[in-house]
Amino acid sequence: YRKHPDHDLFGSLPGTGPKLGPRLLAELGADREVFDDPEALQCYAGAAPVTKQSGRSRHVVIRRACNMFLRATVHLWADLSRVKAPWAEAYYQQKRKQGHGHASALRCLGMRWLKILWKMWTQRTPYDGDRHLRDQLKHGSWVITLIPQPVV
Repeated sequence: YRKHPDHDLFGSLPGTGPKLGPRLLAELGADREVFDDPEALQCYAGAAPVTKQSGRSRHVVIRRACNMFLRATVHLWADLSRVKAPWAEAYYQQKRKQGHGHASALRCLGMRWLKILWKMWTQRTPYDGDRHLRDQLKHGSWVITLIPQPVV
């Protein structure tokens, strides 16, 4: 058995574990040119919604044309990441407060994770929770304000 070079990259993601990391790796493959940007990956994974509008009517619905296996994997990963990444739980809870159902809130969280994954994958760098926190602080992310701060 020979370990794939990207195994550690996908395994570094909170919540992926020994099964979801390899599933993500298998679905994305080794060709980093397939997805031009994070949005392309989000659409392929079924996390990005579809907006249908005509005249004054506008409906946002779940994307049906996607890789169903990857969508299920991202759904599981987003749910499991809530235990490992405090920002992910805070983001999920905020979406629930905004009226999203469980599955919709997980798709929203999955979209955030896929954006992170795309950047990691294209740059070949493993996930670093501390760096992610610093980046959120640096860019003034609203998610960081939701994370309960430790009492000193």
